[in-house]
Amino acid sequence: MDWQRNLLLAAIVAVFAVLFIRWNEFRESHQPPPGAAAQEEIYVPEAPAAAPADDHPTAALATGEGNARLVTVETDVLRVVIDTAGGDLVRAQLLQYPLSQDEQADPFPMLNRTRGRVYVAQSGLIGPGATDRGGERPQFRADRDSYSLQTGDELRVPLRLQHGDIEIIKEFVFRRGDYLIGVRYRLQNQGDQPWVGRMFGQIQRDRHEPLASGGFGMKPYLGAALSTTEENYKKLSFGDLDDKSFETERKGGWVAMVQHYFISAWIAPADQTNRFQLRRLGDRDLYALGFIGSEQRVGPGQEGSFGADFYVGPKDQDHLEEIAPFLDLTIDYGWLWWLAKPLFAGLQLLHGLLGNWGWAIVALTVLIKLVFFPLSAASYRSMARMRKLQPEMLSLRERHGDDRQKLSQEVMALYKREKVNPMGGCLPMLIQMPVFIALYWVLSESVELRQAPWMLWITDLSARDPYYVLPILNGISMYVLQTLQPAPPDPTQAKVMRIMPVAFSFFFVLFPAGLVLYWTVNSMLSIAQQWVITKRIEAG
Repeated sequence: MDWQRNLLLAAIVAVFAVLFIRWNEFRESHQPPPGAAAQEEIYVPEAPAAAPADDHPTAALATGEGNARLVTVETDVLRVVIDTAGGDLVRAQLLQYPLSQDEQADPFPMLNRTRGRVYVAQSGLIGPGATDRGGERPQFRADRDSYSLQTGDELRVPLRLQHGDIEIIKEFVFRRGDYLIGVRYRLQNQGDQPWVGRMFGQIQRDRHEPLASGGFGMKPYLGAALSTTEENYKKLSFGDLDDKSFETERKGGWVAMVQHYFISAWIAPADQTNRFQLRRLGDRDLYALGFIGSEQRVGPGQEGSFGADFYVGPKDQDHLEEIAPFLDLTIDYGWLWWLAKPLFAGLQLLHGLLGNWGWAIVALTVLIKLVFFPLSAASYRSMARMRKLQPEMLSLRERHGDDRQKLSQEVMALYKREKVNPMGGCLPMLIQMPVFIALYWVLSESVELRQAPWMLWITDLSARDPYYVLPILNGISMYVLQTLQPAPPDPTQAKVMRIMPVAFSFFFVLFPAGLVLYWTVNSMLSIAQQWVITKRIEAG
């Protein structure tokens, strides 16, 4: 009967694993094909949305004369489309990050405004002399319909507007190799009254899921985040904004839309007190998150200038830290960030030495194993002693199996006599768990591993192993490691443990190859260490 029960448990696990794999394949097959949204024509609205409240930036999408008002800007890392109606960024593609490893793959799309999707970055002026009031957007004039950063390290794209007695130049500043876009306003007051207004910057986005950009694992966070005076990193999901809008003030600060590997963010002026607003726009499936700067004054006959920065690109930890305080926390390592950051720094250092992210993962796993060698050795020695006592444990169970209390007393007496601590194998492993979890988040969140090859058939460490070699090797290594450890005293628990390598092999099929590589190498090192220690204990 035991073999039948074991077979039934294995069959149940296998059925659930197959169903899970099929469900994941079904879900992926019903996603839009890579590049579909990027290739769709930019949507040019014909009518403005309802007018916003006086203290909010405009909620309207810009209107104008069709595609004639669109300006394309290309640098070495960005391809951006600017709508001269409002001066909004309505499309941004990351040229260094293709959607797939196909040579013909389109660049990864971040900002996009199509008939089916809205994800744009708006900026403008509000207040008594403002250009963005009542849901209307100003119509700027552009010198050209396309710009390209061919030479030099900087490209400036000016948009011009005559607003009554105020001449306005809205200028976008692009730099070579940089995803940070400067947005600058220059005002010339040609009238006899002072101009008063405030700059705003905001991101408008619907709830659509971004195009798939990696393997399967824990679902990455998709939603808003900002830095407040109380919290360096505060997350607000779409559901949070459905329930209640959020508003706060602080000097400097930033507000971002976060997704797996990439973010877009407005970085407010660091020397001003800015008001941050995050809200849902009426009953529409559309959300706005942004800032309103301090009041600006330009006297008669005078010139004034002010602005902010907008980032749209990868979660580059070092660069984000330079742009604004705590912006690097959008690389969400969870509560173990204090462990994850040095682990990532070590991974970067090893990559610089080895030139390959896969071998860097292998080397980091070995180094972590060496650091925890004394703890692991203590754990494995305890397991080896427990394994050596297995025949006596079985004998006690046969004699006192019907008397639980007597069996427990005899087992504890055996442990005491042989000087074995039953918790000795668990505690050292528990101490190491935070490091393992932190490394998991490092491998999951690092954009550097996206489409990074290792060797042979592993051409993308952030995607699943296409031939399931690593998951199978990991299952085998788990089984071998179990044979070197003492069997659980409870028969049912022992049966479940025997099925675990098979179950984990199925689940690891769905995980990115980089994560499975780490677990497989760690298991193989554990086998070697446990085998040596077990042989020494048994020989002694």
